[in-house]
Amino acid sequence: MSSHASARRRRPASLRGLLFGTAAAILVSGSFAAPLSVTPAFAQAQSTEAAKKWIDNEFQPSTLSKEEQLKEMEWFAKAAEPYRGMQINVVSEIMPTHEYESKVLAKAFEEITGIKVKHDLLQEGDVIEKLQTQLQSGQNVYDAYVNDSDLIGTHFRYGFVDNLTDWMAGPGKDVTLPTLDLKDFMGLSFVTAPDGKIYQLPDQQFANLYWFRADWFERDDLKKQFKEKYGYDLGVPINWTAYEDIANFFTNDVKEIDGKRIYGHMDYGKKDPSLGWRYTDAWFSMAGSGDRGLPNGKPVDEWGIRMVGCNPVGSTVERGGDLNGPAAVYGLTKSIEWLQKFAPPEAQGMTFYEATPFPSQGTIAQEAFWYTAFISDYAKKGLPVVGDDGLPKWRVAPSPHGSYWKNGMKLGYQDMGSWLLLKSVADDRKKAAWLYAQFVVAKTTSLKKTVVGLTPIRDSDVRSQAMTDLAPHLGGLVEFYRSPARVAWTPTGVNVPDYPKMSQLWWQYISQAISGEKTVQEALDGLAEAQDKVMERIERSGAQGECGPRIGPKKTAEYWYEQAEKDGNLAPQRKLADENEKPQTVRYGDLLDAWKAGKVMPDSVGN
Repeated sequence: MSSHASARRRRPASLRGLLFGTAAAILVSGSFAAPLSVTPAFAQAQSTEAAKKWIDNEFQPSTLSKEEQLKEMEWFAKAAEPYRGMQINVVSEIMPTHEYESKVLAKAFEEITGIKVKHDLLQEGDVIEKLQTQLQSGQNVYDAYVNDSDLIGTHFRYGFVDNLTDWMAGPGKDVTLPTLDLKDFMGLSFVTAPDGKIYQLPDQQFANLYWFRADWFERDDLKKQFKEKYGYDLGVPINWTAYEDIANFFTNDVKEIDGKRIYGHMDYGKKDPSLGWRYTDAWFSMAGSGDRGLPNGKPVDEWGIRMVGCNPVGSTVERGGDLNGPAAVYGLTKSIEWLQKFAPPEAQGMTFYEATPFPSQGTIAQEAFWYTAFISDYAKKGLPVVGDDGLPKWRVAPSPHGSYWKNGMKLGYQDMGSWLLLKSVADDRKKAAWLYAQFVVAKTTSLKKTVVGLTPIRDSDVRSQAMTDLAPHLGGLVEFYRSPARVAWTPTGVNVPDYPKMSQLWWQYISQAISGEKTVQEALDGLAEAQDKVMERIERSGAQGECGPRIGPKKTAEYWYEQAEKDGNLAPQRKLADENEKPQTVRYGDLLDAWKAGKVMPDSVGN
């Protein structure tokens, strides 16, 4: 991401009006307009009274009792005393979770602590532009940022940000919430660098999963027809071979349902910055590119970057990387084939923003790579994909994997916006901003925020009774986040040394393959070399210090295949003689039963 247009990613305009969608129906907005007195004799009493009102009228449900909530809020009021009357400025991208923070939680924070918050909401690319300006100039633009954890490899190398582990134990100790409970955050590993330090605090997260029309998959006539043709049961596809069979079945055999032309797959292919997101957001991990390891492959990640120690050394197979290896070539080839054969013809000319709402119109049977951030948008009563009872006709499930994928590898992408503190911010402003960052993720407020935005960050929240009650409206989201499968969906990791610079490359090279301008192999060869050139420039600059790139010499592909086999690693893998696995599906009900039993998959599939 960067100030370039290529950085504006993943955030559909359709999401911005969803603050009060199906899952947020229980929202009651607190509004206590009377300003807090800053007179010391009355401040604490006013804070306590304000906290009680917010707890009673807004901060429900919560995993804490009201007494525990009040105690937590009283800690905030006490810790904020030195900063009463101050205004801080923070920024995040536009999405329902952050709208709730900006419109509701910022007001609550001011009334309880006396610290006024100006919480700006910008397009994601604009957030990154402001961040880069502040990093490069040292001028204070914002006191804290909510920034994707995809930049973890960038932040810990350049040295412009505080590592929170040391900061919480040192300068920020007096303003660090005793009940923050870091172990409760599901994505803490995503914001932990190779030095073992935490660099960002999770604020919201969502995954890309497999989406399908459960009502169609349960029709007896379609199940019979599928079984007769393919010899196995119609169900949630475990691998890409089964996904392809199902895509072909609905596109070319079923063709119509309720008088509408239907398709077995949905994607997009227009040459546009959003095209890169389909692949930087872990498409190749699903195919099986990279190594085993969570949250990202070691020593080679899903971007195909090999890292030795904390130093990235190359993306090409000739440098031990995997971005132009057989697994990545297979992954891109399949995505192009499916787009051309099984998606609506107009999908090839769509961007992410145009393609995103398409399945909600009722003509798509399944999508391999669907963001759970759109659950509210797809759960509106009256849509073709929602029943008369108000419950979704669709479900989400784990993504199917490609033929190069092996157990122990990541299986898809999870976005996680996280709070970031910059070294250039003055201590008093930083501490006040840190109090606000913790306030919006504290257990007092986090469950209600999850109900509103459907971007859960705490394990305790997803296991709450409130989420159990909402689960039927969310199509499997709650069940997924309660399952052991969730750990295999992760953001971009620490192997990527400069996300803003390197992410710009992807759509430009991927589009060459989709348009037919170059072969898939040629396009990925170009992308891998381009990534290495960026890393070479970073290395020459010396800007990233001892953990910056150290680009290695080229050797033969055969050398690296043998080296991976010798070391027991997977990347780069040789080209498989047969890239079509035996197709395998699973009943959705059996999958849910396995999750409840603490298994990733039913025993019949393997874990």
